[in-house]
Amino acid sequence: MWAGWRSRYVRSADEWNEAGCLFCRLPGEDDETALILERGSLAFSVLNRFPYSTGHLMVSQYRHVGDPADLTADEVEEVWRLLVRGRQACGAAMKPDGFNLGANLGRIAGAGVPDHLHFHLVPRWAGDTSFMTTVGETRVVPEDLAVTWGLLRAALAELG
Repeated sequence: MWAGWRSRYVRSADEWNEAGCLFCRLPGEDDETALILERGSLAFSVLNRFPYSTGHLMVSQYRHVGDPADLTADEVEEVWRLLVRGRQACGAAMKPDGFNLGANLGRIAGAGVPDHLHFHLVPRWAGDTSFMTTVGETRVVPEDLAVTWGLLRAALAELG
C-alpha cells in the first residue's frame, strides 16, 4: 500500500505552522494551486490537502477568528451557504452515501489550525469501514486531489 502524499505532510507539518495561518494564506494563492473550490465575499471552500476520504473539503471565513461566536451574521450565512453548496456538489460528483460535517474547536479537540475557525465536510460510503484508519493509522484515498478538484469545480459550476 502506498500513501506517498502522507510523507509530504509528515515532513512539512512544522513548516505549515511556521509559514503562518493556512486559512489566511490560501486565499492569496490561485485556486488550482490552493485547491480552492469556491470563493465568496466573506468565506471560501477548499479541498483538504491531507484528506480523510476523497472529496474531503473545508469551509472557512477569510477573517482570522477561532470561535463561532466571533463570526458576524453575514459570515455565518456565507459559511453555511458554501457548506450546503459543497455538500450538493460532492453529492452530485461523487455519490456518497452520507457525510460527516463538523469543526474541531481547539487543539485538544483535534484542530490542526485552532485559531482560524473552519468546518470539515467529509463524504462517506457504505462500503467504507475505515478499518485502515482505525487499525493501521493509514488513510486510503483512491483519487488524486487534482482529479477531485476538477470534479467538484465542475459540479459547483453546474449548481450556478
